[in-house]
Amino acid sequence: QVQLAESGGGSVQPGGSLTLSCVASGSIVPYTMGWYRQVPGEERELVASLTTEDYTAFGTSSKGRFRISRDNSKNTVSLFLKNLQPDDTAVYYCQADGRHTGNGIVWGHGTQVTVSF
Repeated sequence: QVQLAESGGGSVQPGGSLTLSCVASGSIVPYTMGWYRQVPGEERELVASLTTEDYTAFGTSSKGRFRISRDNSKNTVSLFLKNLQPDDTAVYYCQADGRHTGNGIVWGHGTQVTVSF
């Protein structure tokens, strides 16, 4: 299984943008790559996911504001967040889902995104 490391979180004002990156320790080809987010006391929810075949899925939080991309040659997946609002504040986690290839599910440790004035 790969290991995942997220980066790019931080603090922004409402309406701002951030780019989150996730680097894997090995090939991400066997995995559907995704981003999830979680706030204290709530369940982790899907933000966006992207298969190797470039099929995407978005959670309800996206509302057309977020974009996901992957670079299999660099073992990376990125999440582009724009028009961020205070309710987007959460810890964002990278996930590698390899259940369909026998590789299980791997999570990163998360990166904090805070949206406030």
